[in-house]
Amino acid sequence: MTTDSNQTDAATATESTWQPRLALLVAATFFMEFLDGTILTTAVPSIASDFRVPAADVNITMTAYLVTVAMGIPLSSWLAERLGARRVFCLAIAVFTVASLLCAISQDLTMLTLSRVAQGAGGAMMVPVGTLVVLRGTPKSELLRATAFLVWPGLLAPVLAPMVGGALTTFLSWHWIFIINVPLGLAAFIAALRLVPKTAGDGKRRLDWFGLLLTTLGVGALVVGLETLGGHAPGSVAAVVVAAGVLSLAGAVWWMAKAKVPLFNLNVFGTRTFRATSTGGFIYRLTISSVPFLLPLMFQDGFGWDPLKAGVMVAAVFVGNIGIKPATTPLIRRFGFKTVLVFASLASAVTFALCAFLTAQTPEPVIFGLLLLSGAFRSIGFSAYASVQYADIVPEQLPSANAISATLVQLAAGAGIAVGALFLRLFDATHLFGSDHVTAYKGAFLAMAVLMLVSTIDSLTLHRHAGAEVSAGSRRR
Repeated sequence: MTTDSNQTDAATATESTWQPRLALLVAATFFMEFLDGTILTTAVPSIASDFRVPAADVNITMTAYLVTVAMGIPLSSWLAERLGARRVFCLAIAVFTVASLLCAISQDLTMLTLSRVAQGAGGAMMVPVGTLVVLRGTPKSELLRATAFLVWPGLLAPVLAPMVGGALTTFLSWHWIFIINVPLGLAAFIAALRLVPKTAGDGKRRLDWFGLLLTTLGVGALVVGLETLGGHAPGSVAAVVVAAGVLSLAGAVWWMAKAKVPLFNLNVFGTRTFRATSTGGFIYRLTISSVPFLLPLMFQDGFGWDPLKAGVMVAAVFVGNIGIKPATTPLIRRFGFKTVLVFASLASAVTFALCAFLTAQTPEPVIFGLLLLSGAFRSIGFSAYASVQYADIVPEQLPSANAISATLVQLAAGAGIAVGALFLRLFDATHLFGSDHVTAYKGAFLAMAVLMLVSTIDSLTLHRHAGAEVSAGSRRR
């Protein structure tokens, strides 16, 4: 009786720490970080004109930002443990805000690129440390609600970035893309001081320098290699860089498996629900990330549409993302993670296959409806993976699980574009489905559909009640 009472009191105390306002704050900082990853795309010509450089040279500012974010995530986990998550999260907001101001006042491409590196360093700390702050204060029964807050920035930012960037560049100037971060960053910093609980850091926690070096170099090489594969550089160069990244990460795993105080606790991969993040979850995110890359190209290059028309049609994917969001948590609670993940991946594979048979003569409402459904299935799968990966993770493993997950998300996004580009080149060169412009896209979408089925197979191997403490927590109470 006493034990039950103590457990109830502990559960009540834990649940009282759930703060929706804190989750919303962290989500807002994520939104800034995700938005700035792609918002510059529409401003490239304007920046190139101001700095008197070729437009292609401005791409380095986007690559530098994405690479810095990816490479900075492994260190952020250790910083949060050593200095305290609240201190590091506030520092991240401050760095991101100051760097945004430096971007706005940049006088040449070199200064803008260096400022983007600093901005990426702030973003690298904001994402995983912010997630850690929310997860530590959230009981398992409320994890679905918490991740619902944290998932929406990644769904909304891609559709808003071109519109926001284009509007600011057209009606004001590209500088305002960064200037708007200053008041938002100041507000977020003040809110963080009030909402983020104080936690004592472990001043004696050692840093696994060799593990950090191997991990950082591996992640950086993979991101650069995948960016190169998705571009027009020689494939041999990209392959060498990717191979170097894989070897470096393999070395990091070997080292951390035997290190006394490793950078990451690799025992997290012994948890099946977390391991799904690096197996089916990685493939799911990879294939999903290829869609915003393949669709605009197919509409413009294959169908002959102008960029505006293509952009409006692709927005249907993200309308589906946001429209289904309120229903994702009830669906997971009703059917469980395994069923939802199998359904989301299988349904996504079907929509990819159907995209392969679209033509310029297909009625536009039919195309819009198909992309709307594809976006809805995308949102359901993203939400399920974001929640199930932490369902069975114990508190002491949370920092490692969080940092590994954030790194895999960054790699999957880059890999999606690279794999999509590789399939396009393959089917364009082999003429397997024909020789016109559209057939290469047909092959690419069919290949992505098959790849998505690998994710479905992985989800089928999950236990029937995988993550039940999270998906059915509230019902049991």
